[in-house]
Amino acid sequence: MSAGLFALLDDVAMLARLAAASIDDIGAAAGRATAKAAGVVIDDTAVTPQYVHGVAAERELPIIKRIAIGSLRNKIVFILPAALLLSQFAPWVLTPILMLGATYLCYEGAEKVLGKVLRHGVADAQRLPAAVVGADAERFMITGAIRTDFILSAEIMVIALNEVADQSFLPRLIILLVVAVIITLAVYGVVAGIVKMDDIGLSLTQRPSGFVKKVGRGLVAGMPKLLSALTVVGTVAMLWVGGHILLVGTDELGWHAPYALVHHAEGYVHHISGVGGVLAWLVNTAASAVIGLVVGLVAAAVMHVLPFGDEDKHAAA
Repeated sequence: MSAGLFALLDDVAMLARLAAASIDDIGAAAGRATAKAAGVVIDDTAVTPQYVHGVAAERELPIIKRIAIGSLRNKIVFILPAALLLSQFAPWVLTPILMLGATYLCYEGAEKVLGKVLRHGVADAQRLPAAVVGADAERFMITGAIRTDFILSAEIMVIALNEVADQSFLPRLIILLVVAVIITLAVYGVVAGIVKMDDIGLSLTQRPSGFVKKVGRGLVAGMPKLLSALTVVGTVAMLWVGGHILLVGTDELGWHAPYALVHHAEGYVHHISGVGGVLAWLVNTAASAVIGLVVGLVAAAVMHVLPFGDEDKHAAA
């Protein structure tokens, strides 16, 4: 009887160790998948603060909360089930879908570049204060932000899925749920901090300490510069991530020349002592960004030629 009990306890302990090992594996896989999607996360973090720029201070956090909830709903309710079903029954379609989303990222990045060059923004109406565009502005901004987030979230989830494609269904599901929650909390937590930075700075300027006042004034003065820098970072991230996905995707689909050319260029600098790895990464990143810009400009030209593309532009204006 006691021997049977000890055997049972031993089996339970073994199952517990296996479960712990599985949790460790899932955690590690979720970490790798999250890191792989970092480029799109940077873009998501950079894009979102623009939607609350100019909004009344007391409405900033509620708007961000609603966008964050919409983002989580995008990932868990819509994107995750579709991605899992495709990976289970039609894994070959994931690369084309990823490349389609990458083309959209390139298009968005190119539109931002064109907007900067031509001194106008395509989607400025989405970021105007409520007092300027009417009572429905907040709903319009939130809808626009969630719509943009859907594309970015789809890219994040498919990139993450691609990293854990070798896992069985249940671990894959758990990993992607972890990635969805962690990335959403991280992105919108950072966004909330960014958009409240000037309010925090203003509060610090009311403190008696001279040093604290100086820090507060620095935060207030730095907010516009930070938003401008984030716009640049977001645009570069769109082009870089989109171009890199297209570069790798074309190689996986059988067109090896572009990827081989970039890989060959990396080889020239990779063996430089001390900085070879960094230089190789910079070469790959620069090449990806150039590819992203070229593809994005072509996509933008096509969209401006197509009738529905012009209608969307006029609707946004």
